[in-house]
Amino acid sequence: MSAPEKRRAPDHEAVVIGAGPGGIAAAILLRRAGVEDVVLLERAGGIGGSWRDNDYPGVGVDIPSLAYQYSFARKPDWSRVFAKGDEVLAYHEDVVDRFGLRDAIRFHTEVVRERWDEKAHLWRLETADGEAITARFVVSAVGAFLREKADPGIPGLEDFTGVVQRPTSWNHDVDLRGANVAIVGTGASAVQIVPAIAPQVARLDVYQRTPVWCLPKLDRRVPSWAQHALAVPGVAAALHGVSLVGIEVGLRLMTQTPEAIGRPALRTMDAGARAAYARLLERTVHDPETRRALMPGHGPAVKRPTMSNTFLRAFNREHVHLVTEPIERIAGSDIRTADGAARDADILVLATGYELFSDPESYEVGAVVGRDGFDLARFFGEHGLQAYESVAVPGLPNRWMLVGPYSWTGSGWHALVELNARHIARAITAARARGATSVEVRPEALDAYHADVRRRGRLIDWYYTELHAGVRSYYVNSQGDVPYIRPASLLQARRRSTRFPLDDYRFDTAPAADGRARFTRAARTTPATAR
Repeated sequence: MSAPEKRRAPDHEAVVIGAGPGGIAAAILLRRAGVEDVVLLERAGGIGGSWRDNDYPGVGVDIPSLAYQYSFARKPDWSRVFAKGDEVLAYHEDVVDRFGLRDAIRFHTEVVRERWDEKAHLWRLETADGEAITARFVVSAVGAFLREKADPGIPGLEDFTGVVQRPTSWNHDVDLRGANVAIVGTGASAVQIVPAIAPQVARLDVYQRTPVWCLPKLDRRVPSWAQHALAVPGVAAALHGVSLVGIEVGLRLMTQTPEAIGRPALRTMDAGARAAYARLLERTVHDPETRRALMPGHGPAVKRPTMSNTFLRAFNREHVHLVTEPIERIAGSDIRTADGAARDADILVLATGYELFSDPESYEVGAVVGRDGFDLARFFGEHGLQAYESVAVPGLPNRWMLVGPYSWTGSGWHALVELNARHIARAITAARARGATSVEVRPEALDAYHADVRRRGRLIDWYYTELHAGVRSYYVNSQGDVPYIRPASLLQARRRSTRFPLDDYRFDTAPAADGRARFTRAARTTPATAR
């Protein structure tokens, strides 16, 4: 190998950004595909992503533990049907050690810039510490919830004289006993926090903007005989498959039912669900006024449904109060609402949500720059969020994202990241087999795929953006699109992840002496702007 070629060699063949559940899956499946030189760059000091950061009281999964695991690393001995956060984190730690990934992870390494080097056919990554790292292939394994919202938009928050707690940075040294606590939000985190802390505090004020659907949770300990049964090969996989049947049928109906039939069917479904939920509230919540305030005015799928056996019952405690008046401002220790009331608080819990991967504002201009100055943030801002099979964007050779536009199939998180990781491993394997140093999805392949996504998602779009217009939901982004949900069933998505046409990608050889790439296949250059 000549000296110039040596200079072009990257530090690593593949870099995975993030060591959460997605990054772990990507690294393992890449190694299984023969890519040995894989390094994970993790900005924090441990693995696990959300399960590392979120250790607030009551944290746990909101889908059965059986569905919250990798297909290649099943855990038969979950202690509960819905595992708590510490057990989920321990599971991921065990997977990392079981598959020998620990030495491949670089902690406290935050990637802030990614730039494609066309001459060398590699990515140049810049870290927050100013270090430069090069890689032939890059997989962004950043999850759906990018960052906790730093500013919930409450005037006077910076002047609050008490203690502020957040789900992702909970200070367990703060004593809740006998304290007056205010929690802002009634989403998934709040639904777990409220009943967990209610028995300890003197008063708990829950500030609600929009009522949430909170369904009963069949949560109980898993007996030892059931753990032994789940350890029998094939049993856990079969039970998981059965549990997905309802989701599979639902997604197929949403994507294949004619709108003339689907629209009235969805209206009927919402009406029936709301009637059933009203009966649940009547049986569960004693105070009629609180019941009315907890009743959602939207369908069960508009906002992320939550599950708890104790959240609704918490409002039967005399010292737990539901506040529906908007917060006007915070003054010292007082939280003042639009009706003129002021309620003091020693501790303020901000369960106010996250910046999401599905919002174009979450992407920073200049953070990811590909071929000929292509900027991912500008592309998403100008053309809407879109990616071929949710993972690849033209203009970004050798780069994929595990959680991209239209990626969630209604399944557990591990199923999502696995199927996308399999797609990525197949594309990289094909490039290596061809001796290619650059693999990039064709613009026309994205255009055709995205047009099909929009066509199949018409009923989903109608449900979220027309039937329930005005309801704030993270499924609908600031552009009025619904790029969170993939309009395909899990089985369809799985099939596509291993059978997508390889001709949808362009494979290029190393640059020639004049710096121009030699193409192994003819390529079109149609801009990928279809919506």
